[in-house]
Amino acid sequence: MPAVTPKVELLRYSPNPEELIALAAKLCYSHADVEDLRQGVESKDQTKFIKRLMDMGHESPLEHASFTFAISGVSRSLLAQITRHRIASFSVQSQRYVGQRHEEGEFNYILPPAIEALGQEAVQKYHEQMHTMQQWYNEWVDALGNAGEKSNEDARFVLPNAAETRMLVTMNTRELAHFFNLRCCNRAQWEIRSVAWQMLELCRKVSPVLFANYGPSCLNGACPEGAKTCGLAKEVRAKSDALNASIAEE
Repeated sequence: MPAVTPKVELLRYSPNPEELIALAAKLCYSHADVEDLRQGVESKDQTKFIKRLMDMGHESPLEHASFTFAISGVSRSLLAQITRHRIASFSVQSQRYVGQRHEEGEFNYILPPAIEALGQEAVQKYHEQMHTMQQWYNEWVDALGNAGEKSNEDARFVLPNAAETRMLVTMNTRELAHFFNLRCCNRAQWEIRSVAWQMLELCRKVSPVLFANYGPSCLNGACPEGAKTCGLAKEVRAKSDALNASIAEE
């Protein structure tokens, strides 16, 4: 069955991100040269300094550390959401150059949990609809001459938002804070929320100091959603604490 689920891998990140951020911040307030600052940063633990920096709201040094993720098993619908985060870099699998023609089965696609919860009959109907769209796509590829990307670029117009895509995403620490603030929230759409929590877990494993308190707004204060709040701030904090505890045990 070609239904797939979101998967996130952390491919690369700035080495020693806390030291890099501490160096950038200390440079702003010191007469010392970079080499002396670097040696000072490397000679002692920067946990307290990083926490003080974040409490002060001095966020520009956070932009010097970046993280690159491979994201697969996600829909074109998610692609439309995640690319709204413009302070980021994206490389996305092309439906034009990577054709979706399959003679056996269908293109990979995402099955929404709400449809799955309706039961097997609803799931089967959904699978059949994906199969129909695959047939439409194949028919248009043939009608357009089966000429690779020249045919794919127009045949893809009949593919659904459910069709899988894959991407590489790079964000700096400051943008990740903003991303987690919005997308780990229970009011975020389920698919991008799943991706955001996977990204957050990977970042916390690399740098618990930087990311321990990153997540939805309700982790560190009142929910900003007002009357639209999910009302589950206590549960969200418990989820975050459990994630930190699990990472600490590894």
